[in-house]
Amino acid sequence: MNKFCKYLIFLVILTLITVIPIIIFANSAEPPSLIILINNPPEDLSIVMISNEEQPEAMVRRVAWEGYYVFYSSQMQSDGEYTFKVTSNGKSFECTFTKPIKRYNEILTLDLSSQKLSYGKYPFRSVLLVSMRLLLTLLIEGIVFWLFGFREKGSWLIFLIINLITQGGLNIWLNSEASSMSTYLILTLIIGEFFVFLVEIIGFENLIREKKRKVILGYVLLANLISLIAGGYMISILPV
Repeated sequence: MNKFCKYLIFLVILTLITVIPIIIFANSAEPPSLIILINNPPEDLSIVMISNEEQPEAMVRRVAWEGYYVFYSSQMQSDGEYTFKVTSNGKSFECTFTKPIKRYNEILTLDLSSQKLSYGKYPFRSVLLVSMRLLLTLLIEGIVFWLFGFREKGSWLIFLIINLITQGGLNIWLNSEASSMSTYLILTLIIGEFFVFLVEIIGFENLIREKKRKVILGYVLLANLISLIAGGYMISILPV
């Protein structure tokens, strides 16, 4: 395969990983219809949908400083108006949301101090979490890169550019998925890391001249394996 073909494949794969989302629900459990996101919720906090005759209570999952209060499609109404009763420490308040909600993975944010329910995630959340995961990934892969003997400034510049594109794209993609569904996120991570591996193999092999091909291949294999393990761990302990 000549260099032109390799560069062409590299650009095609890079475009795919950065612009095409992949969502898979086949043969899997139903994803949430609605997720109410709360920062630092009290341990006893509960949310009940009182606008529904059955008055279902949200399922709860906590990750680090965030709480996810989940409702499924069978608990939603067709009229698009939802009233929730929030209870904690013997006190309660009601909040209403009237905007139409999608079938799956709709996210609202509840501000406990103002008792206000708003559409979407709180400001700068995505930037903060993507930056946090990206910096940790760059640190891990940078250590592996150094251990494989890469010392030239040009090699490190290529390392930084390729990883900012691949790992940045992967983490933005992960951040677009449902916050409470760690099973789906791990599947997304595995699929994403496969494309990252392909892009990095082609990119590093064609752009770095400091080391032989087998060394570059060994680095990419080990770095992405460690990134996959570390990414799965971060998904389990940090918000996404």
